[in-house]
Amino acid sequence: GGPSLGAAAVARARPDGYTILLGGTQTHVNEALLKSRPLYDPGKDLDPIAGVAAYFLGIAVHPVVPVQTLKELIAYAKANPGKLSYAHAGVGTIQHLTGELFKSLTGTPEIVQVPYRGTGPAIADVVAGQVPIGIVGVTGQVLEFDRSGKMRVLAVTSPKRLTVAPELPTAAELGFPGMTVTGSIGLLAPTRTPMIIIEQIAKATRMAVAEPAFQKMLNEAGMEAALDSNPEKFRQSLAGDIALWAPIVEALGLK
Repeated sequence: GGPSLGAAAVARARPDGYTILLGGTQTHVNEALLKSRPLYDPGKDLDPIAGVAAYFLGIAVHPVVPVQTLKELIAYAKANPGKLSYAHAGVGTIQHLTGELFKSLTGTPEIVQVPYRGTGPAIADVVAGQVPIGIVGVTGQVLEFDRSGKMRVLAVTSPKRLTVAPELPTAAELGFPGMTVTGSIGLLAPTRTPMIIIEQIAKATRMAVAEPAFQKMLNEAGMEAALDSNPEKFRQSLAGDIALWAPIVEALGLK
């Protein structure tokens, strides 16, 4: 169940401000779009408090794959139909959706998706060469694998180059602006939590996120701080995520 179980527990909790969710894009997209029997309604059962961070994805390959750029990977996939596969963190995850979006935008439908039980096992098998391609969250570990030559990150989905890894090109600058994918992480409360409590937690969150040491930690982990967030901004961000992925999920028939 992954994030759904934690989010559902918060959705059912007493709305007193003492049980809150660290969720965001994944928890909302999963229940809103992918479940035939959702455990909760993300738009009605959870009240956004504030965003904390934005995360991005990377398109990576094992070094044995004879490509150095994203365009070379696309050309190689087209020249070897059915021979490539990509690892991701599980069916319905943002990694999975991004992988299918990549196939759609690049005309490489025969790349096979290989679901894993989480990001860790997926990355491990890409590094080990069990799967040639990985659609992975950009983390400090992934960046270290790239720099040590154990994995080659060809592009990232951030709107601009990452502060911590400016050497990595974005998919947009390589000709695929539709591959700009940002995930959000933030705090949410059970619906009907008094606004005075939500505003109090949001204020404390903004103070924490404004700390330079916290921002540095996020940057080193491949993420960016969500500065000056508030309940309404976070709500709009999550609604935008659902609007982005809804037509893709429908077109792919994912459940």
